[in-house]
Amino acid sequence: MSLHLGDIAPDFTADTTDGVLSFHDWKAGSWVVFFSHPADFTPVCTTELGRTAALHSEFAKRNTKALALSVDPVEEHRAWAPDISEVTGTPLNFPIVADPDRKVAELYDMIHPGEGDTSTVRSVFIIDPDNKLRLMLTYPKSVGRNFDEIVRVIDALQATDRDPIATPADWKPGERVIVSTSVSTEDAVKLFKDVVEVKPYLRYADAPAR
Repeated sequence: MSLHLGDIAPDFTADTTDGVLSFHDWKAGSWVVFFSHPADFTPVCTTELGRTAALHSEFAKRNTKALALSVDPVEEHRAWAPDISEVTGTPLNFPIVADPDRKVAELYDMIHPGEGDTSTVRSVFIIDPDNKLRLMLTYPKSVGRNFDEIVRVIDALQATDRDPIATPADWKPGERVIVSTSVSTEDAVKLFKDVVEVKPYLRYADAPAR
Protein backbone atom coordinates (compact mmCIF):
# COMPACT_ATOMS: atom_id res chain seq x y z
CA MET A 1 0.00 0.00 0.00
CA SER A 2 1.35 3.42 -0.97
CA LEU A 3 0.64 6.18 1.55
CA HIS A 4 0.75 9.89 0.81
CA LEU A 5 0.56 13.06 2.87
CA GLY A 6 -3.06 13.97 3.43
CA ASP A 7 -4.26 10.35 3.29
CA ILE A 8 -6.32 8.97 6.15
CA ALA A 9 -3.99 6.88 8.30
CA PRO A 10 -5.06 3.23 8.04
CA ASP A 11 -7.02 2.00 11.03
CA PHE A 12 -6.11 -1.26 12.75
CA THR A 13 -6.71 -3.27 15.88
CA ALA A 14 -3.73 -4.91 17.55
CA ASP A 15 -2.37 -6.20 20.84
CA THR A 16 -0.05 -3.79 22.67
CA THR A 17 1.77 -3.51 25.97
CA ASP A 18 -1.33 -1.64 27.20
CA GLY A 19 -3.78 -4.25 25.92
CA VAL A 20 -5.75 -4.51 22.70
CA LEU A 21 -5.91 -1.16 20.93
CA SER A 22 -8.16 0.08 18.12
CA PHE A 23 -6.03 2.81 16.58
CA HIS A 24 -8.57 5.45 15.51
CA ASP A 25 -10.59 5.02 18.71
CA TRP A 26 -7.45 5.17 20.86
CA LYS A 27 -6.19 8.37 19.26
CA ALA A 28 -9.59 10.10 18.93
CA GLY A 29 -9.07 13.88 19.07
CA SER A 30 -5.28 13.64 19.45
CA TRP A 31 -2.18 13.99 17.35
CA VAL A 32 -0.05 10.84 17.23
CA VAL A 33 3.60 10.05 16.62
CA PHE A 34 3.44 6.48 15.31
CA PHE A 35 6.86 4.96 14.76
CA SER A 36 8.36 1.56 14.07
CA HIS A 37 11.60 0.07 15.36
CA PRO A 38 13.38 -3.00 13.97
CA ALA A 39 13.39 -5.27 17.02
CA ASP A 40 13.24 -5.52 20.80
CA PHE A 41 16.44 -5.91 22.84
CA THR A 42 18.43 -3.87 20.31
CA PRO A 43 20.69 -0.94 21.22
CA VAL A 44 19.45 1.95 19.08
CA CYS A 45 15.81 1.08 19.74
CA THR A 46 16.39 1.06 23.50
CA THR A 47 17.67 4.64 23.36
CA GLU A 48 14.83 5.74 21.08
CA LEU A 49 12.01 4.37 23.20
CA GLY A 50 13.59 5.81 26.33
CA ARG A 51 13.83 9.20 24.66
CA THR A 52 10.18 9.00 23.61
CA ALA A 53 9.17 8.15 27.18
CA ALA A 54 11.16 11.14 28.46
CA LEU A 55 9.20 13.41 26.10
CA HIS A 56 5.84 12.31 27.48
CA SER A 57 5.03 15.67 29.10
CA GLU A 58 6.15 17.60 26.02
CA PHE A 59 3.89 15.48 23.82
CA ALA A 60 1.01 15.94 26.27
CA LYS A 61 1.36 19.75 26.05
CA ARG A 62 0.82 19.36 22.31
CA ASN A 63 -2.18 17.00 22.60
CA THR A 64 0.02 14.26 21.16
CA LYS A 65 0.30 10.56 21.93
CA ALA A 66 3.22 8.25 21.11
CA LEU A 67 2.77 4.77 19.72
CA ALA A 68 5.60 2.38 18.77
CA LEU A 69 5.58 -0.87 16.80
CA SER A 70 7.83 -3.79 16.05
CA VAL A 71 7.24 -7.25 14.65
CA ASP A 72 8.05 -8.87 18.00
CA PRO A 73 5.25 -10.36 20.16
CA VAL A 74 3.84 -8.47 23.11
CA GLU A 75 5.58 -10.78 25.61
CA GLU A 76 8.95 -9.65 24.21
CA HIS A 77 7.90 -6.00 24.44
CA ARG A 78 6.98 -6.40 28.08
CA ALA A 79 10.18 -8.29 28.88
CA TRP A 80 12.24 -5.51 27.23
CA ALA A 81 10.51 -2.63 29.04
CA PRO A 82 12.65 -2.87 32.22
CA ASP A 83 15.81 -2.51 30.11
CA ILE A 84 14.46 0.71 28.59
CA SER A 85 13.82 2.10 32.06
CA GLU A 86 17.20 0.98 33.43
CA VAL A 87 19.28 2.25 30.49
CA THR A 88 17.53 5.58 29.88
CA GLY A 89 16.17 6.41 33.32
CA THR A 90 12.56 6.73 32.15
CA PRO A 91 9.99 3.93 32.44
CA LEU A 92 7.99 3.02 29.36
CA ASN A 93 4.82 5.17 29.44
CA PHE A 94 3.25 4.60 26.01
CA PRO A 95 2.07 1.48 24.17
CA ILE A 96 4.15 -0.70 21.85
CA VAL A 97 2.17 -2.53 19.18
CA ALA A 98 2.93 -6.23 18.76
CA ASP A 99 2.90 -7.08 15.05
CA PRO A 100 4.29 -10.63 14.66
CA ASP A 101 2.19 -11.27 11.56
CA ARG A 102 3.41 -7.96 10.07
CA LYS A 103 -0.11 -6.88 9.09
CA VAL A 104 0.27 -3.35 10.46
CA ALA A 105 3.83 -3.03 9.17
CA GLU A 106 2.66 -3.92 5.69
CA LEU A 107 -0.33 -1.59 5.99
CA TYR A 108 2.08 1.29 6.68
CA ASP A 109 4.86 0.05 4.34
CA MET A 110 7.36 -0.30 7.19
CA ILE A 111 9.29 -3.25 5.75
CA HIS A 112 12.44 -2.28 3.86
CA PRO A 113 12.95 -4.45 0.76
CA GLY A 114 16.42 -5.84 0.22
CA GLU A 115 17.54 -5.66 3.83
CA GLY A 116 17.64 -9.44 4.18
CA ASP A 117 14.98 -9.76 6.85
CA THR A 118 11.38 -8.83 7.53
CA SER A 119 11.84 -6.49 10.48
CA THR A 120 10.66 -2.91 10.27
CA VAL A 121 12.80 0.09 9.43
CA ARG A 122 12.61 3.31 11.47
CA SER A 123 9.44 4.83 10.02
CA VAL A 124 7.77 7.87 11.58
CA PHE A 125 4.22 9.04 10.93
CA ILE A 126 2.73 12.19 12.42
CA ILE A 127 -1.04 11.94 12.29
CA ASP A 128 -3.43 14.77 13.13
CA PRO A 129 -6.72 14.67 15.09
CA ASP A 130 -8.63 14.12 11.83
CA ASN A 131 -6.55 10.95 11.22
CA LYS A 132 -4.71 12.54 8.30
CA LEU A 133 -1.05 11.76 7.64
CA ARG A 134 0.85 15.03 8.05
CA LEU A 135 4.46 13.84 7.96
CA MET A 136 6.29 10.66 6.96
CA LEU A 137 9.98 9.98 7.61
CA THR A 138 12.02 6.82 7.09
CA TYR A 139 15.41 6.29 8.72
CA PRO A 140 17.74 3.36 8.05
CA LYS A 141 18.07 0.82 10.83
CA SER A 142 21.55 2.01 11.79
CA VAL A 143 20.54 5.65 12.43
CA GLY A 144 18.62 6.74 15.50
CA ARG A 145 15.94 9.37 15.08
CA ASN A 146 16.14 13.01 16.17
CA PHE A 147 13.14 13.34 18.47
CA ASP A 148 13.73 17.06 18.99
CA GLU A 149 12.98 17.42 15.27
CA ILE A 150 9.81 15.39 15.63
CA VAL A 151 8.59 17.71 18.40
CA ARG A 152 9.60 20.74 16.29
CA VAL A 153 7.57 19.46 13.34
CA ILE A 154 4.49 19.02 15.53
CA ASP A 155 4.90 22.64 16.69
CA ALA A 156 5.22 23.80 13.08
CA LEU A 157 2.22 21.81 11.87
CA GLN A 158 0.04 23.08 14.69
CA ALA A 159 1.18 26.68 14.11
CA THR A 160 0.48 26.54 10.38
CA ASP A 161 -2.92 24.99 11.04
CA ARG A 162 -3.87 27.90 13.32
CA ASP A 163 -2.77 30.80 11.13
CA PRO A 164 -2.07 31.55 7.44
CA ILE A 165 1.67 31.11 7.80
CA ALA A 166 4.55 28.86 6.85
CA THR A 167 7.72 28.22 8.82
CA PRO A 168 11.22 28.89 7.45
CA ALA A 169 14.15 26.52 7.57
CA ASP A 170 15.14 25.50 11.11
CA TRP A 171 12.19 27.41 12.61
CA LYS A 172 11.45 27.01 16.30
CA PRO A 173 8.51 28.31 18.35
CA GLY A 174 8.92 31.98 19.18
CA GLU A 175 10.86 32.76 16.01
CA ARG A 176 9.53 34.79 13.08
CA VAL A 177 7.31 33.08 10.56
CA ILE A 178 6.59 33.47 6.84
CA VAL A 179 3.27 34.95 5.77
CA SER A 180 1.35 32.57 3.52
CA THR A 181 1.48 33.41 -0.18
CA SER A 182 -2.33 33.33 -0.12
CA VAL A 183 -2.31 36.52 1.99
CA SER A 184 -1.55 39.90 0.41
CA THR A 185 0.98 42.20 2.06
CA GLU A 186 -1.84 44.69 2.67
CA ASP A 187 -3.81 42.06 4.58
CA ALA A 188 -0.70 40.72 6.28
CA VAL A 189 -0.03 44.00 8.10
CA LYS A 190 -3.56 43.78 9.52
CA LEU A 191 -3.05 40.21 10.72
CA PHE A 192 0.56 40.21 11.93
CA LYS A 193 3.07 42.44 13.69
CA ASP A 194 6.27 43.76 12.11
CA VAL A 195 5.71 42.48 8.56
CA VAL A 196 8.85 42.77 6.43
CA GLU A 197 8.70 42.14 2.69
CA VAL A 198 12.01 40.64 1.54
CA LYS A 199 10.53 39.61 -1.81
CA PRO A 200 6.93 39.90 -3.00
CA TYR A 201 6.61 36.17 -2.26
CA LEU A 202 8.63 36.22 1.00
CA ARG A 203 7.24 38.22 3.91
CA TYR A 204 8.43 37.68 7.48
CA ALA A 205 6.31 38.52 10.51
CA ASP A 206 6.10 37.93 14.22
CA ALA A 207 4.11 34.84 15.06
CA PRO A 208 0.71 35.60 16.60
CA ALA A 209 0.78 35.45 20.37
CA ARG A 210 -0.94 32.43 21.93
